[in-house]
Amino acid sequence: MASFSNVRWLTATLLLLLLLLAPCATHPQLSPSFYATTCPKLPAIVLSVVEKALKRNPTLGAAVLRLFFHDCFVNGCDGSVLLDDTPAMAGEKNAVGNANSLRGFEVIDAIKSKVEAACRSTVSCADILALASRDAVTLLGGPSWRVLLGRRDALTASLADANTNLPPPSDSLSSLRTRFAGKGLSLRDLTALSGAHTVGSARCASFRPHVYNDPDVDPRYAAFRRHICPRVGGDARRLPLDATSPNRFDVSYYRDLMARRSLLHSDQELFNGGAADGLVRHYSANGQAFYMDFAAAMVKMGNISPLTGAAGEIRTHCRRAN
Repeated sequence: MASFSNVRWLTATLLLLLLLLAPCATHPQLSPSFYATTCPKLPAIVLSVVEKALKRNPTLGAAVLRLFFHDCFVNGCDGSVLLDDTPAMAGEKNAVGNANSLRGFEVIDAIKSKVEAACRSTVSCADILALASRDAVTLLGGPSWRVLLGRRDALTASLADANTNLPPPSDSLSSLRTRFAGKGLSLRDLTALSGAHTVGSARCASFRPHVYNDPDVDPRYAAFRRHICPRVGGDARRLPLDATSPNRFDVSYYRDLMARRSLLHSDQELFNGGAADGLVRHYSANGQAFYMDFAAAMVKMGNISPLTGAAGEIRTHCRRAN
């Protein structure tokens, strides 16, 4: 029989999880069961398409997750990042942080096609992206969480807003904290969400300044990256953000930070004698703590300024407004 102290610890842990994963009070229209009666097959459809895509190309998991981050950080989680440019609108796809970089749109298109066949004009692209990013993380070995649903899709997108809101790889810890705080996210959220860089890759143009100019990089690590990424040219060449397990959602990212083996300047800022050092150490040694905080932070980020009720629309095609 479990001791009283163990039962008390388990009870406290479960209560904490319920609080962290509960719907945000400021957006009561979002609910995990939003489509329970109108599109009951939605979770299964999303999971099946994401699973098939990752079997074909595991790097698409990180790509889909990144789409969700870049959507939520520009005017909220409204699917605006998915919109193609039009003659009347310069959208987000060609922003500095997105151009020649964002991938995975075809995964969302495939999901949307199957969802429309099952439940026409019912499920938003914004919600599909939220579900797909959760499933991508889980399929790569990371945590799962309850995705709050009920978002609607933006009618437009903004290149200028994307350029203003997306954190560049040159950001300092101070700048990152300011950007995340502006979205209602704490230092803990910032540090946990940055752990998404345990999967995925970066372009030479993004990491060149770090491996050539920054003093806080392991010399041998930097030397190999310089070989791949010359001082001039090769901007589109890619390297994994986490060289240890680039397609596995784990804590290698934090261990790399502690060893001064991060690919991006903004990542190494999390372990550079600043306020996030303790969290990096904590996550590097405790995968469950990272998983729990990452899941909670994803729920919080998913609540950034969603369109609900009669706002926006339900797109029938994610790349264009109706």
